[in-house]
Amino acid sequence: MPEHSSCRRVRRCAVTLTAVVAAGSAVLTGCTSDGDGPARGGSATRSPAPAPAPAWDARPASIAAVGDSITRGFDACSVFADCPEVSWATGTDGAVRSLAVRLLGASKAVTHSWNHAVSGARMAQLPEQMAQAAKERPELVTVMIGANDACRDSVRLMTPVADFRTSFEASVRRLRAAAPKAQIYVSSVPDLKRLWSTGRENPLGKQIWKLGICRSMLADADDMGAAAVARREAVRARVVAYNEVLREVCARDERCRYDGGAVFDYRFTGKQLSEWDWFHPGRDGQARLAEIAYRNVTAAAPPA
Repeated sequence: MPEHSSCRRVRRCAVTLTAVVAAGSAVLTGCTSDGDGPARGGSATRSPAPAPAPAWDARPASIAAVGDSITRGFDACSVFADCPEVSWATGTDGAVRSLAVRLLGASKAVTHSWNHAVSGARMAQLPEQMAQAAKERPELVTVMIGANDACRDSVRLMTPVADFRTSFEASVRRLRAAAPKAQIYVSSVPDLKRLWSTGRENPLGKQIWKLGICRSMLADADDMGAAAVARREAVRARVVAYNEVLREVCARDERCRYDGGAVFDYRFTGKQLSEWDWFHPGRDGQARLAEIAYRNVTAAAPPA
């Protein structure tokens, strides 16, 4: 029987519709990747969003301290002797209320904080201190070092800034290798010139300085001649440069927080300096350092 014309029209429509659907499918297929690169006919595949930086833990459960004589409480309790119990970082003295005591409580501070600082240490010794601190697996490591790099017998002997940077970078790497998740709180180096200016008001302190404390800054304490002024300015400029290194290197580590220059800017009074050398922080000065550290460690955001 001959095919009816209406049936032929229906069949032609079906064929046409099939062709349109196939063409549309081909267009869509052309917008997908063939497995060898970005999609053809469309935008490139987006890279996954970077993982957010880890949040700063304002309440670490353990603390290790590294650094120099300030963190050892040198000359705070007796002449020419360490007194770690008054250390701003890990001390147990009730009048100081160290960072460890403020964060952990008095009893836990005894069992969950460690002081690896060494009086007289310079930045070159910090990598080894960091390695020792990392063995404790602390949640926070405090760093205060650099004064001895500027406090030398002469300006010429001060640690070059490039060497200071190399040693600090090595210190951070040493910690990261053994304790990758430990946070780091970095204190700025104190303003040695301001300490000279305050301490020189005490005659006994100046006599102690003559024994050889920080000669680059404290030698000939009352000499206001051009050479002496230039020498002190050179020491201060070097400390400023050291602090810039601390800031820059710390900024590259997502778990590091610099104090924003808070210790450098702090104006220690005679009451806050050691009654023996009028240069190192005494008990009251150590308490002020603990306050600064606690405020910065527990802040919602790092100092500007």
